[in-house]
Amino acid sequence: MFSIFKWTFWITFWVIVAGFFHYTLPQKDIVRIVNTYEERQDLEGWTRMFWSAPDDQVASLINRDVQFIQAVRPDGSPIVYRNEDTGWGWPPYFKLDTANLYTEAADAVSTKAAPEWYLITHYGWRNFYLSIFPNAISLRPVAGPEVSKGIPWVNIIVLTLFAALAWAIWVRWRRFRMRRIDPTLEAIEDDLAEKGGAVRRWLGTWRKKT
Repeated sequence: MFSIFKWTFWITFWVIVAGFFHYTLPQKDIVRIVNTYEERQDLEGWTRMFWSAPDDQVASLINRDVQFIQAVRPDGSPIVYRNEDTGWGWPPYFKLDTANLYTEAADAVSTKAAPEWYLITHYGWRNFYLSIFPNAISLRPVAGPEVSKGIPWVNIIVLTLFAALAWAIWVRWRRFRMRRIDPTLEAIEDDLAEKGGAVRRWLGTWRKKT
């Protein structure tokens, strides 16, 4: 039973950690921008945490105007990005140029007959049912839909540092357990075994008397 609980805990923990990094770390898409627009969005319920909160006033608002960038991937599937500042909050992209990015995206609109391809860096997820949109961070023109997206150095560095930190914590915890916890548990087990033997001897003596 304890083993099932332990594995359930650790699987849940690492799924949450993986989801956190997948949402937060930058991702890159090659797309053709087809439109930009602004729309009022409701900020209600638990999905509120997927929207940026660059100032204190947002905490008291139930809706606000949000800029969006509509695009199409090389395979023809649509993707919509929101365009919000992250400010000095989390995640730490320090994005303060929403207006400039919106202008760049509007200027980058192209048609299917004469496509222009752009590399959009973003973070977050797109979920149709929950109305969640990835937040665009930057965009730059590329030669075509088949060009390389580059090496994700930020992701590699962050994940390497996290792995090193997790390894260091695990090693120190293992050493602490071997020095302090395991000897204590063994002493308790030995004490219980000794007391159990004494009880068994007493019961054996009592049976002989009866």
